[in-house]
Amino acid sequence: MGEIEGTYRVLQTPGSRLGVQKNTGVSTLEPGQNLSTAMASSPAKTHERDLQVKIKMLDNTVEVLDIESKYYGQALLTEVYKHLNLIESDYFGIEFQNIQSYWIWLEPMKPVVKQVRRPKTTMLRLAVKFFPPDPGQLQEEYTRYLFALQIKRDLAEERLTCSDNTAALLVSHLLQSEIGDFDESEDREHLKVNRYLPNQERIQGKILEFHRKHVGQTPAESDFQVLEIARKLEMYGIRFHLASDREGTKINLAVSHMGVLVFQGNTKINTFNWSKVRKLSFKRKRFLIKLHPEVCGPYQDTLEFLLGSRDECKNFWKICVEYHTFFRLFDQPKPKAKAVFFSRGSSFRYSGRTQKQLVDYIKDSGMKKTPYERRHSRVRVSTHASNTDVPKQSIAFPEGLRTPGSPASATVSFHSVHSSAAPSILPIFAESSPSSLDPRAPYTRIPDKNSPMPAEETGRKLVQQPGSPMFQSFQGLPVDHSQLSSLVLKSPLGLNPAFPVNLNAAGQGSSPLLSPVLSDAGGARIEEDDETKRKRYPTDKAYFIAKEILATERTYLKDLEVITVWFRSAVIKESAMPEGLMTLLFSNIDPIYEFHRGFLKEIEQRLSLWEGKTNAHVKGDYQRIGDVMLRNMRTLKEFTSYLQKHDEVLTELEKATKRLKKLEMVYKEFELQKVCYLPLNTFLLKPIQRLMHYKLILGRLCKHYTAEHWDFADCRNALKEVTEMTSQLQHSLIRLENFQKLTELQHDLIGIDNLTAPGREFIREGCLYKLTKKGLQQRMFFLFSDMLLYTSKGVTGTNQFKIHGHLPLHGMLVEESENEWAVPHCFTIYSAQKTIVVAASTRLEMGKWMEDLNMAIEMAKKSTEKSDMLLDNSVCNRSNRSSDEVSLEQESEDDIHSSRSSLDRQSHHRANTTMHVCWYRNTSVSMADHSVAVENQLSGYLLRKFKNSNGWQKLWVVFTNFCLFFYKTHQDDYPLASLPLLGYVVSSPVEADGIQKDYVFKLQFKSHVYFFRAESKYTFERWMEVIKRATSSPARSSLLLPKDEKERHTD
Repeated sequence: MGEIEGTYRVLQTPGSRLGVQKNTGVSTLEPGQNLSTAMASSPAKTHERDLQVKIKMLDNTVEVLDIESKYYGQALLTEVYKHLNLIESDYFGIEFQNIQSYWIWLEPMKPVVKQVRRPKTTMLRLAVKFFPPDPGQLQEEYTRYLFALQIKRDLAEERLTCSDNTAALLVSHLLQSEIGDFDESEDREHLKVNRYLPNQERIQGKILEFHRKHVGQTPAESDFQVLEIARKLEMYGIRFHLASDREGTKINLAVSHMGVLVFQGNTKINTFNWSKVRKLSFKRKRFLIKLHPEVCGPYQDTLEFLLGSRDECKNFWKICVEYHTFFRLFDQPKPKAKAVFFSRGSSFRYSGRTQKQLVDYIKDSGMKKTPYERRHSRVRVSTHASNTDVPKQSIAFPEGLRTPGSPASATVSFHSVHSSAAPSILPIFAESSPSSLDPRAPYTRIPDKNSPMPAEETGRKLVQQPGSPMFQSFQGLPVDHSQLSSLVLKSPLGLNPAFPVNLNAAGQGSSPLLSPVLSDAGGARIEEDDETKRKRYPTDKAYFIAKEILATERTYLKDLEVITVWFRSAVIKESAMPEGLMTLLFSNIDPIYEFHRGFLKEIEQRLSLWEGKTNAHVKGDYQRIGDVMLRNMRTLKEFTSYLQKHDEVLTELEKATKRLKKLEMVYKEFELQKVCYLPLNTFLLKPIQRLMHYKLILGRLCKHYTAEHWDFADCRNALKEVTEMTSQLQHSLIRLENFQKLTELQHDLIGIDNLTAPGREFIREGCLYKLTKKGLQQRMFFLFSDMLLYTSKGVTGTNQFKIHGHLPLHGMLVEESENEWAVPHCFTIYSAQKTIVVAASTRLEMGKWMEDLNMAIEMAKKSTEKSDMLLDNSVCNRSNRSSDEVSLEQESEDDIHSSRSSLDRQSHHRANTTMHVCWYRNTSVSMADHSVAVENQLSGYLLRKFKNSNGWQKLWVVFTNFCLFFYKTHQDDYPLASLPLLGYVVSSPVEADGIQKDYVFKLQFKSHVYFFRAESKYTFERWMEVIKRATSSPARSSLLLPKDEKERHTD
């Protein structure tokens, strides 16, 4: 009774270790057999087809298939795929509901009647089984169409949960695919008849607003947009399995291409990547995950989850086995020799093709696309010309999927429940015929009978090179960047040229929407004709400065949307924010957001004219930006009153989160969302910080122009206007930045209640090594104007830092002590409570700490306030153990060990705060550094290259908060990955790097090297400048408030 009922060893994969001999898995087939011969060895099917099976297709039509009673699951699957002419069939499966109403996948290697209890009355349905991380991995347009139908089904069944805005956008693309260009009356009529969402009426206005913007978009482009939006959602392809952890906490388990996922509600709290998992098994209703020793160390290496029943547990285990094999192995699993006498545990193994095999099959077979009819699609006549390739295709179904039940010569009785008339034959995107307007007409693929249709096709390839290192968020942290594996980029609104690359390699027709992540053995990378590009666009420095205004304005508007769109949606959904605070927050930021929306459109139009899209550039009327800036800076002055209220907004929001538990939970959960890529209250400072950016950019324009230039006067006047605003808000910004930093630390530190006490100012945070009886222990130190805190990380599953000790600055003394302790870069801190010895990573770091400590101590002496009073009110009671240094240290180490058994021990707390970066990079950051970083923010398109890769990838890159954030395009709502730059060195490539391109800069931290390529000399110099200034800590200039200002803030 104690046996493990099912086990599956997660074998070495291409992603595990390069150079290791690959092992491709285990199968239950006999040696020498493949799937077709295994099915052929079963008893001959001589019976008549005596069983009718109903299958619901993805378009909701119901097909009835006459099969034999002893049909195997694979035979039924093959018949369905043949009926649909589906080539990329391995992504799909047939599912049915068991007695407990759980959805179960039909197994290929078992008879249908042994799996489906009442096959005559049970409704089976075709569904997507394996969801790839990128729709560009789907080679066929027809497959993407079926995937879009699956997304439509998931929305209707509330499986794909998302915000109202995202849901409305998805439905608008589905409308465009099904009924064509926007027509309000027809849209409303269609939405009355068709149910896309449970709450469809509530957001119908948003749906129509989005649909209005899709004019001219073809059905294939709409399908691709649906998949692009859906894949970014956390619930994309997720199927929950109810479970509980060892403590009895209710959770949901799921599986994806990455590994096994753990959710609480709809929030992902853990991911066990395939690379970390050693073995999956189940014992009765316990699901077990055994991790590699290097992941968990010598402590608990097996995680246990409890499901509702043994059948549910086994079902989830099977799905995990199939997902791992499909996405991680190169080849179909090899046969497993049968045991002579008996065997232990389940023999289930995945028996289909892997994703790699499937892509290779499509590529090697040279198949071409077949025209097919889209069910429901009634695309109206549009002047928009389609550039989609519509070649013929000869259907050759893979022999490996044929079974005795479905030989090539067999006739299959397939008939539709709803359709009585034969469907009309239409090519892809053909204008609708009367018969195609019938919503009951089933979609079909038509085998090749005619010559290919001519079509021009170009596309853009941006493919992750196999074996290339991915972005490292922090050294020593496992980071998944699967979404960066392939990129399909669009030309950004006429400002950057597209890079056409012919994808018709080896005679293989491809859609212009294709992102061939698995094609052509890694695929070609972008290479462009630099000279052609430079000649096509203006080369004046003023143009590139104006372009910088545009790029940073796009990022700024997206930052405002984090508050005005995403956070608003979160608090409204949960009714978490009091009405008064809602009014205070959004009445101040909404007008600013609306102003900048119009401002951005003006800049985009001006840049478009400047680039010569019209004849106006001959006169030079539009080769300037000063008039636009002057007009809008004067308008922006009217919003100064709103900006002055941001102090009150920040303070009231912080008070409300402390007072209201529900708001606090919504706030914390929102900060875990991908769209909130910085601490939430940071976004509230953006409007004032943006004024500083305008001032700096206009200053560069005025410096570039001569006094006689026609744009100089407008730029100078605009600079005067913005300088007047910044001088009014300068003190307010310093105060707000300090308050924002204190509230951020309040959320990340355990053991302090009131860090935002009036008069307290943040000075420096960073990593130092503290000397204890165990030797040097890594600690995180935080220096304020009245005290010094030191903490350790790893005590909780949320990656917060736990306070070990606090030292008041009143009466403190600091002196260098390298010689006394024989420890490099060592200094001693004497305080009234205790004496501690610490060491910095470098002499420069030691100098920064000693300078700031001595300055803060001097200021504390002059202060009439006693910091002890603040400490008594703010730091939690530690049972009078603060003086017992050794026991306190021992206690924290035990906490670290015990926390490893917690389900949440892997971080789901935001880790992009500077304190986490300082911890992993052994460095520190001061408030002066933060202020310099605010002035040095930049956005724009760059080409990126890894050290060992051959080509370049185009990315939208945002530099802020000491970190590079990477997006596919400027329109994306959240970054795909990030690269914190503290500790990195920026320089130009040397000859040994082998870079033959212009305008390339190099980022290096230890062995991690990245190359980035700018479009012009000005852009290259700007990126080098802002990264150097923000990451190389300058000599600290005091930003502490003067005494009279401090007293005013305290009042």
